[in-house]
Amino acid sequence: MTPGAPKSFRAVNVDDVPWRPSRVAAGVFVKDIAVTDGWEMQIVRFEPGTRFPVHTHERPEFVFVLEGELVQGGRRMGPGWASVASAGSIDEDVYSETGCVFVLVDRA
Repeated sequence: MTPGAPKSFRAVNVDDVPWRPSRVAAGVFVKDIAVTDGWEMQIVRFEPGTRFPVHTHERPEFVFVLEGELVQGGRRMGPGWASVASAGSIDEDVYSETGCVFVLVDRA
């Protein structure tokens, strides 16, 4: 960015962004909302009964649950719950029995 240049601001109506199937797990769908300054924001939906594969976080990851229930590391999280995964942490047990929707912020 050029010194002194104004920063940009972008507003997105997430209802206008289509769902796409995840490349990682069946039953997971993603809305790619925005990418800026090395960070990305997504809305993620787990269908009921979805399990996400074991994975290591290469970068920090932030989750905020909007709907349903997400289980992460044995912790049941409903609407209003948030979690932070540090770089190097391992997610061994991520799933939703009921289905859920959450905001995901991650390094791009």
